[in-house]
Amino acid sequence: GLGDDRGRVTIGAGSASTRLTGDGCSKYGIHYVYDTFALATGTGNAIVKEGNKEWYFITADYAFGHSLEQHTEEVVLANGGEVLGKARHPLSTTDFASYLLQAQASGAQVVGLANAGNDFSTAVKQANEFGITQGGQILAGMLVFLTDIQALTVDVAQGMQFTTGYYWDYDDQTREFAQRFYERHGGMPTMIHAGIYSAVTQYLKAIEATGTDDADAVVKHMKSQPINDAFSRNGYIREDGRMVHDMYLAKIKTPAESKSEWDMAEIVRVIPGDQAFRPLELSECQYVSGNN
Repeated sequence: GLGDDRGRVTIGAGSASTRLTGDGCSKYGIHYVYDTFALATGTGNAIVKEGNKEWYFITADYAFGHSLEQHTEEVVLANGGEVLGKARHPLSTTDFASYLLQAQASGAQVVGLANAGNDFSTAVKQANEFGITQGGQILAGMLVFLTDIQALTVDVAQGMQFTTGYYWDYDDQTREFAQRFYERHGGMPTMIHAGIYSAVTQYLKAIEATGTDDADAVVKHMKSQPINDAFSRNGYIREDGRMVHDMYLAKIKTPAESKSEWDMAEIVRVIPGDQAFRPLELSECQYVSGNN
């Protein structure tokens, strides 16, 4: 990759592909915040273990959507669940009616949305209009940002479950950072905002500690340090470049539970990083001991 060719540290904080720490890994690459494996494992595992074993997927028909669906399906099946059906939609779909009606008709306990951005928001709005959650089905978002929920409102998104790498109101440390961010930007930070802040801070600390910006020295130092800051609990960077940290299963509050504009979610469960992310022994990364 470019980082290897140029001898530069590369940090991904809004990327989802597990290939960044797998067959597409870089000697100087670090992958922060989340990936499709962690999102699928967090949401899929937790929901199935609560007894909701029958799933139906509505999936964006491109690599990201397929990867999310595949990882989640593997988790569902591994925990004794079953997938009753799947519907694939093109990117930038405006009408989810046929997909949602199929999901309703399937009788699945869980409707998994393996999409993101506008597709995710449109699907949630229309699921609300079709009474998906009111009918007793659980809506599970596979990649959900705080800004998505703010745009949708808790009224529309209430009850939905999703996995996140950060929530602003989790503890004093997250709240302190969120407050400073809010004063500058007029909104609370998403997991990507907090993750980038942490990544850049750790990178600069490594340069300060080593006295150089040489990629080998900086990455070696970054991989030797535990990371506990506004973003991360129990964080560290593995041999394959995966930044491992606790993830959180969250549930959108009802309008009655929400006390302010950004009071949108409750943390249902903490998912320890070693359970959330793909085990190192499954990584195809050539820089992992024993892989070359």
